[in-house]
Amino acid sequence: MNLPKTNRTTRTAWHWLSRPREGAADKRGEVFLHRRQVFILPTKAGLGFAVLLLVLLVGATNYNLALGFALTFLLTSCALVDMVLTYRNLGQLHLRPGRVASVFAGEAARFELHLNNRTRLDRYAIGVDFADANWPHYVVDAPAGGSAALVLSCATEQRGYLPAPRVRLVTRFPLGLFRAWSYWRPDLRVLVYPFPEPEPEAPPLPMAGSARLDGRGVAGSDDFAGIRSYQAGDSMRSLAWRQIARLDLAYGGQLVTKHFEGGGGDQLVLDFNAMPLMMNLELRLSRMTRWVLDAEQRGLPYAFRIGAHELAPAVGAAHQAACLRALALHGFAPEAR
Repeated sequence: MNLPKTNRTTRTAWHWLSRPREGAADKRGEVFLHRRQVFILPTKAGLGFAVLLLVLLVGATNYNLALGFALTFLLTSCALVDMVLTYRNLGQLHLRPGRVASVFAGEAARFELHLNNRTRLDRYAIGVDFADANWPHYVVDAPAGGSAALVLSCATEQRGYLPAPRVRLVTRFPLGLFRAWSYWRPDLRVLVYPFPEPEPEAPPLPMAGSARLDGRGVAGSDDFAGIRSYQAGDSMRSLAWRQIARLDLAYGGQLVTKHFEGGGGDQLVLDFNAMPLMMNLELRLSRMTRWVLDAEQRGLPYAFRIGAHELAPAVGAAHQAACLRALALHGFAPEAR
């Protein structure tokens, strides 16, 4: 069915006005919304109000009603004032990206955004969301000389860096007769780690050297060297029960563990290159991710190898972040890192 030429022209004009614009939307760092980056059009309520004004004007003209003309011009003035206020409610805002935290594939990526209002005008009911959303999920106010912070979330599916989607800011304050909007692409990206293999399906940690049932590596087990404070993951068999019996846990006593030196100890090495080649690449990365999390949870120092990356045995948040980053960016071009 062919649409009338007038309808096609109207839809084309509306699409051109509503499409995302370049400019401040793609600048890095803090962005200032000046008048060329804020767009405004009447809403459906505004179009209905315009029809009402036209009817009042025709009626006042036909019956020569002075009060009719006064009412029509008064309402028209209110609409014009509303248009100016709606535009000023969004213009001259400073937009600044905030912090992001790395997530695992399948989790929601969270982007922190800041709206700074450095003018003397309070800003009300500013809707903020990603451009592909049907309607803003967040409506914030920015007081004069103040700021507003919010966090937008989006789903993640693949590992690697995920740039922040285009953000849309929209307002209909105060009367809802006009809709002003602008677009902004924050200079943010979140690092998405591989999805860790489910714990029941993942094999145990690949310990090298003498095997132990509890899977924990120690310095040795030949010569007794004393006792030390209990650490998460220590075997129950290594607890110094005689010393523990002398402590009163109700008064701050601590568990202690026997410490041995000498002998051959276990070594935990997470080597991506040693995994079977017939396994799917993403499955291997998922299994390595699970092993890294398990080793950190149990407090086991572990060496890490993947491609040209080789990290010495260590444990801690920095070591874990370095390993997960190498897994997330494995196989990507250097410019994508």
